[in-house]
Amino acid sequence: MIGVVYLGNNPKTQERLRYIPGQLVRMTTTYKDAAQICTPHVSNEHFIVFFERNVRSEDITAITYLRKKCHNVYIILITNNMSEEERKIYMQCGINDTIVAEASVTELNKKIQFISDRENVLFDDQAPKYHILKFKIPVWKRLFDIVFSGLAIILLSPVFIITAIAIRLESPGPVLFKSKRVGTNYTIFDFLKFRSMYIDAEDRLKELSKEHNQYAEHEEEEEEHKTTVTAPLGEQAEQDMIDMGMESIMMIDDDEIMLVGDDFVMAESDYTKKKEEDINNAFVKIENDPRITKVGQFIRKYSIDELPQLFNILKGDMSIVGNRPLPLYEAEKLTADANIDRFMAPAGLTGLWQVEERGKGGNMSAEERKQLDIRYGQTYNFALDMKIIFRTLTAFVQKENV
Repeated sequence: MIGVVYLGNNPKTQERLRYIPGQLVRMTTTYKDAAQICTPHVSNEHFIVFFERNVRSEDITAITYLRKKCHNVYIILITNNMSEEERKIYMQCGINDTIVAEASVTELNKKIQFISDRENVLFDDQAPKYHILKFKIPVWKRLFDIVFSGLAIILLSPVFIITAIAIRLESPGPVLFKSKRVGTNYTIFDFLKFRSMYIDAEDRLKELSKEHNQYAEHEEEEEEHKTTVTAPLGEQAEQDMIDMGMESIMMIDDDEIMLVGDDFVMAESDYTKKKEEDINNAFVKIENDPRITKVGQFIRKYSIDELPQLFNILKGDMSIVGNRPLPLYEAEKLTADANIDRFMAPAGLTGLWQVEERGKGGNMSAEERKQLDIRYGQTYNFALDMKIIFRTLTAFVQKENV
């Protein structure tokens, strides 16, 4: 149990703290006595200090002393109105929280319980020591990438020149297309491709119907099954919910929980379903995309548009074999724990899902892609990379226009 100390001389506050159920609050009027009380006698012993605000200069001295002597305290300033400047000063010298001087016994008890329930997070010596997972490319893979990409750039230089001329002759605009992509460790970099679309292609993406996305899941819902309410709840309904302690959720019946926002009510089941659909539809791929130029169709069919990524590989943004770097709007939907392993692996020009997809005629769900990416990140090795490269070179002509 966390110890509770009161530092101040307000009889009303002292009286309320004495009535905290199941909690013995130790009272003191000097900060040195408070520091002595808060000195831990056993490891991981923590204290909540309710500090009654007084003269600012004296308060700063007291709080600074407590912070210096005791690293195991959570200081709550008991105060009413504070200016923004005063709030910053008190925060800088070490307070963690504030509570109004007229706080009831119930409010004081709730504050103590809230801190106690989060003891392992709010106190430094209890905070879990997180180790940030970060992928580091093996030396053998990096050396292979440098040698392979360097030779490929030299040997394919005539293809680079011819492709660049064809793109410029067909449509105005730059030869190379740069887009922000998310690769290994969620690192964002400029992803290079030969431009295969018209220069306003990204604006046209929003105009395309969702039904053109071959990865999107489409389900028709009958009107009577819709549970979203766009009209406001009304002041009385909102107040009734607040009085019942249900600011964010309410029960419609025994089987359904409704989530309440500022201007809507949505069933929890619908919210969960919507979130799952957003994740499942993270990958966007358009069938028979009208934004693609004629040259673009050709270079896409033979994967020539991907060749500038050899410079990304030479630079170290990505590898020859790995998981495909994703656009920002796709990557932001894959931040859940179930998908994190996808980014703890090399980002690559070609990968497991690309060769598997072509083997299935281009028909692969978003979930299948994600699982193949995760599998590659967990099992990749030199032999697997060579196998993927061989399959890529022998199956680079796609079976259909996807």
